[in-house]
Amino acid sequence: MDSLQRAKEKISSGARLERDEILALYEDNDLLYLAEVARRVKEAKTGKKIFYTVNRHINLTNVCKANCPLCAYQCKSGSNRAFTLELDDVEKILRDAAHVKEVHIVSSLHPDKDFAYYVDAVKLVRKSLPHVGINAFTPVEVVNFAEISGKTIAEVLSELISAGVTSLAGGGAEILSDRVREIICPKKCSTAQWIEVMRTAHRLGLRTNASMMFGHVETIQERVDHLLTLRDLQDETGGFVAMMLFPFHPANTELGKRFDLRGVGSWENLKMLALSRLTLDNFAHFKAFWVMLTLPIAQLALSFGADDLDGTLGEEKIIHAAGAKGSATITRETLERIIVEAGYQPVERDSFYNEI
Repeated sequence: MDSLQRAKEKISSGARLERDEILALYEDNDLLYLAEVARRVKEAKTGKKIFYTVNRHINLTNVCKANCPLCAYQCKSGSNRAFTLELDDVEKILRDAAHVKEVHIVSSLHPDKDFAYYVDAVKLVRKSLPHVGINAFTPVEVVNFAEISGKTIAEVLSELISAGVTSLAGGGAEILSDRVREIICPKKCSTAQWIEVMRTAHRLGLRTNASMMFGHVETIQERVDHLLTLRDLQDETGGFVAMMLFPFHPANTELGKRFDLRGVGSWENLKMLALSRLTLDNFAHFKAFWVMLTLPIAQLALSFGADDLDGTLGEEKIIHAAGAKGSATITRETLERIIVEAGYQPVERDSFYNEI
C-alpha cells in the first residue's frame, strides 16, 4: 500500500497521519478532497460554529535590534517610520477599547526598553480593562525579556502572569527549522528556545496559541516537520489553544527582494490549512486570519478546516507593513455576515473559546 492510499484510509478511520502520508497528500494536490475531509474533522470538533472575538491589537513599538530579512515592520531608532508608545499613549488607546474582550500585544525587540516597560504596559491594560483577556508577547519577545533582564524564562513568564497576561501569542515560530531561521531571522530565538518558552508557559498554566509562517525559503518537508513538532508538544502539554497559518507577504522585505519571492496563492493557503487540520489532530481550533488571507479567502477557509476568523482587531501594523491589503479593522456585524453566508453559525468567544 502506498503512502497516499494509507493516508486516505487513516483519514477515513480517524487514525493519526505520519510524515510520509502528509507529504503524499500534499503532492497529490487534490484540493477538493482535502477540503471535504478537513471540514469533516472540523465539524466533528466544533459543529457548525465559527468563532470570532471583539479584540484590539496594540503594537508597542517597531524599533527593533533583530533586523530580520523576513520583516517589513521593524526599523532602527531615528528612522522616520520609528514609533514607540509610552504608557500615556497606551492609555489613550484603551479609552476607546472598553467594549473589547481581548487585547493582543506584540511588538519588536527594542534595543533600549527594559523588561519593566513591557510589564508596566500589561499592568496598565489590566487596570484599565479588568475584564479582558490579555494575549501578549511571542516566545521571541519572551526570550529577549529573559536576556535583557537576567531572569529565567520561567521567571519572565511568572512576572507577566502576575501583571495580567492570560495567554501567550503564538507568533515568531515562522518555520521551526534552524536552517530556515538562519536565513530569515538569524537574530531571533532558535527553534529550541521557541519550544522551551511554550513548554514552560504550559507548565505554568499559561495557555498559548501556535503559528506557522510559510511560503518563503522553507521546503515542504520543513513545513510538515514544523507541524509535527507542534503536535508532539501538544501531546506532551495540551497547552495550545489554537493554530494560525501565516502566508509570507514579501512586499517591502529584504527577504522578498533577495530571493525574488512572490508569495503563495489561494490554492496553497487553503491546501496548507486543510493539511494542518488533518495533521494537528490534537488541536481544537484553527484560525483563518482575515488580515493575512483577505476576507473572501478567509470566508472560503471556513470550508477547509478553519473554525475561527480571529477578531475585529482595531489596528494592525506588522502585517500591513509587509504589503497586506485592506482595512486593519472590521465590525462584528461584517464577521457575522460572512460566517452566515458560508452556512455556519457565528459565535462570539473569549480568549479560551468560552462562548459569550
